[in-house]
Amino acid sequence: MGIFKKKQNYSIENIVMPEHVAIIMDGNGRWAKKRGLPRSAGHSAGAKNFRKIIRYCSDIGIKYLTMYAFSTENWKRPEDEVGALMKLFKQYLEEALRDFKDDTIKLQFIGDTTAFSEEIQSLMKDAVEGSRNRDGMVLNLAMNYGGRSEIVMAAKKLAEKAAKGELSANDITEKMISDSIYTAGQPDPDLIIRPSGEYRTSNFLLWQSAYSEYVIMDKLWPDFSTDDMNFALLEYAKRNRRFGGV
Repeated sequence: MGIFKKKQNYSIENIVMPEHVAIIMDGNGRWAKKRGLPRSAGHSAGAKNFRKIIRYCSDIGIKYLTMYAFSTENWKRPEDEVGALMKLFKQYLEEALRDFKDDTIKLQFIGDTTAFSEEIQSLMKDAVEGSRNRDGMVLNLAMNYGGRSEIVMAAKKLAEKAAKGELSANDITEKMISDSIYTAGQPDPDLIIRPSGEYRTSNFLLWQSAYSEYVIMDKLWPDFSTDDMNFALLEYAKRNRRFGGV
């Protein structure tokens, strides 16, 4: 992993583009604190930027985009902050249903969505169903997501099959696990971007990221721009991906 700072404008013409990009949206609270604002203001600014970046990724031809929106650990935050986040989720889902009926982006959720209110779960279901037949970029929103809990979920699925006599322990393969997680059927992320300068995976896509390239940027999420996105894509294009080989 390396940390990079934007120094100029970057063109992404004629570069090798990653098929699947994942982003850890980090730094909303610190962005607000630097401005003497409540953390909720940072989340609002981050949500606005989220809309801009997903549209840009769709426009430049990214096929899969996974955004880390809310982790299994985020429930530990102050009640008023969690409430503000739930309000933003609801607004986004209502907007997706109301204003993006003719969009090409296909929306999916990864994580245990049963922890959310019935209203938000219903909106999630409607948003997914409404985008099911679209043929554009697949947007995975990681909601109440944790990489460890995802692997546990996959293990339980395979254990249930073993208990029924449908397979034995020796039959279990990496592909079986990949087929049992939330992103089944999708390619693993080629590039994972973490704004805010933190050097942590934060329990994000632990199974899928075995050979992902990381770009860590010293930029808080609300300030992360399309130019920063271009820089990360250019950095990815320079990497020599050997997947454990020579």
